[in-house]
Amino acid sequence: MNTNWQLLADNLPIFIPLILLELILMVTALVHVLRHPHYRFGNRILWVLIVVFIQIIGPILYFVFGRGDDRRG
Repeated sequence: MNTNWQLLADNLPIFIPLILLELILMVTALVHVLRHPHYRFGNRILWVLIVVFIQIIGPILYFVFGRGDDRRG
């Protein structure tokens, strides 16, 4: 079991940036989902669940496929 902690400690410089990237993407996507009412596919609840539970892929999916047109006019 001690080897697992050592493995984590050895790879911590790799994990910290990945975790920060995931958190920044998730927060950015959640803010956008909650502020904008228009989506290309699905609804607000669906996109919140996708963004939160599908880790780093969920926010990317939202920005590529879910985000609606922001232009108002």
